[in-house]
Amino acid sequence: MPIDCVLYADTGMEFPEMEAHMAKLDALLFRERGIHITTLRHPHSFEWLMFDEPKQKPSSLEKRARRGIPPYGNGWPGMAVRWCTGELKTHIIRKEVNRLKRERNALHYIGIAADEAHRCKDAPQNRYPLVEWGITEAQALQICYSRGFDWSGLYEIYHRPSCWCCPLQRINDLRELRRRHPELWARLRDMDDRARSMFGPGPLGQFKKDWSVERLEKRFAREEAEGA
Repeated sequence: MPIDCVLYADTGMEFPEMEAHMAKLDALLFRERGIHITTLRHPHSFEWLMFDEPKQKPSSLEKRARRGIPPYGNGWPGMAVRWCTGELKTHIIRKEVNRLKRERNALHYIGIAADEAHRCKDAPQNRYPLVEWGITEAQALQICYSRGFDWSGLYEIYHRPSCWCCPLQRINDLRELRRRHPELWARLRDMDDRARSMFGPGPLGQFKKDWSVERLEKRFAREEAEGA
């Protein structure tokens, strides 16, 4: 299939192994297709959006004032408000895709797997090759492995290695993050301490339901001591 451009939205919060994978993939694309990955980034960082973005809507400002919450920052994302996906991935990719469709009448190949076909959207110039070919997510991963792309084991360690700071990841993935990436775990603790200090015990300051990163640290340390 002809490919003229490959888009990648970099959140700035990817695992180091994922960054290395993207560099390796870029080399393959250039070698086999003569193109490089086009990396899209939000003009501000994840942490700026989380802590510093000023709120504009009067209703939001009034609501925050009533609750004693600062008029800036989005706090931790959650199932109800996944601002991180919208701001750092969906919006910037959609903007670039729409530009390419408009200016070059481009087809948009989207890598949704056959077992996630419910996510497909019936939009002009969209194609879903993996769905058309009946390739599942597990099969796609095996194809990557067969070509020498193993993400340094990320998919064997984590259930779904998205952003390392994601509050929606499983407890066991957080346990592995603490064990295997202590430098990232330390950053996560700092972020959570700042969020709780700024936003208090509500959703914006709550990392996970019933769990702060500090409480998880104590739990994991206790588990290690009991298993020793």
